[in-house]
Amino acid sequence: MTIDLIPGLGIIKAEQQHDLMDLNVGGDGIFQVGIDGVKRIVTPRDRKAEFIIFSNKTLVYVKSAMGYPAIYPLHAAKFEAPAEVVLMDLDGTSVHSEAFWMWTIEQTVAKLLHDDCFKLEKVDEPHVAGHSVSEHLQYCIKKYAQKNTVEEAREIYFKIVREEMQEIVEGRGHPESFQPAPGLKDFLLELKARKIIIGLVTSGLYEKAWPEIVAAFRTLNMGNPLEFYDAIITAGQAFGRESTGTLGELSPKPHPWLYAETARVGLGIDPARKHKVVGIEDSGAGVMSVRLAGFACIGIEGGNINASGYRPLLNNMCTDFNQILKIITGE
Repeated sequence: MTIDLIPGLGIIKAEQQHDLMDLNVGGDGIFQVGIDGVKRIVTPRDRKAEFIIFSNKTLVYVKSAMGYPAIYPLHAAKFEAPAEVVLMDLDGTSVHSEAFWMWTIEQTVAKLLHDDCFKLEKVDEPHVAGHSVSEHLQYCIKKYAQKNTVEEAREIYFKIVREEMQEIVEGRGHPESFQPAPGLKDFLLELKARKIIIGLVTSGLYEKAWPEIVAAFRTLNMGNPLEFYDAIITAGQAFGRESTGTLGELSPKPHPWLYAETARVGLGIDPARKHKVVGIEDSGAGVMSVRLAGFACIGIEGGNINASGYRPLLNNMCTDFNQILKIITGE
């Protein structure tokens, strides 16, 4: 095995090798290079996952700020155009909303610190976008508010979210916070015209995700999102007095389950047809999620894929939906 060959990924291009950093020990001490068949251990720039490389397979150790890591096999994901199914991320890919959600995290920390002037740093961005709310808040608490707990932060965070989302659903608030990505309407309508199945996938909890989907479709004058998409999968409900529980706070992106559920349960896609399915993502966590679910992934510029180091996992990187359409149609 050459140093740049990773089972499940193939040969890593020279210009992308700097995205992956070598480790001697991984999996919180479970794996070590040279022991039990481990040939190499690498981690992307954001260090959220570790690739445990053997001669004939690669395992991915997904870390957890909440104390529940997981190990998944990484399989090769081929794509054969034209696509039969397109799985689309929401935040950053379909709707430009990351700035709003990072602002919400920032406001939460400001309230924890009783400091109205608090601002997140640029270096924080890969850690407060693309993962679960609890992961984002845990990162901020560790760095800025060690005296507080995730539970305290979540209570403040969801109070802010509920107030803002209610305003938007009722036609007030700041709908400009949820702007459809350029070219989204034409892209979606072209997929429909070609009878390509469309699934919308988000790590956001329902109470966060639904108002922004509604706001985007309202802006696009596209009617009811439920009547347009073939499946919409969110990370479930927030856990609290007003709700019954949660699905995604411990199993969001970069774990495979949201994309796997959208494809297998929401859309009924036979695993034998995986080569006709493609995911579209703008975040490193999302790319990892698509790939661990067994699908090829196309990245779109504007998110944190490059900064987080997940470019080697992509089949293609595109600047807009026109480029993506050419790839998924094979034209």
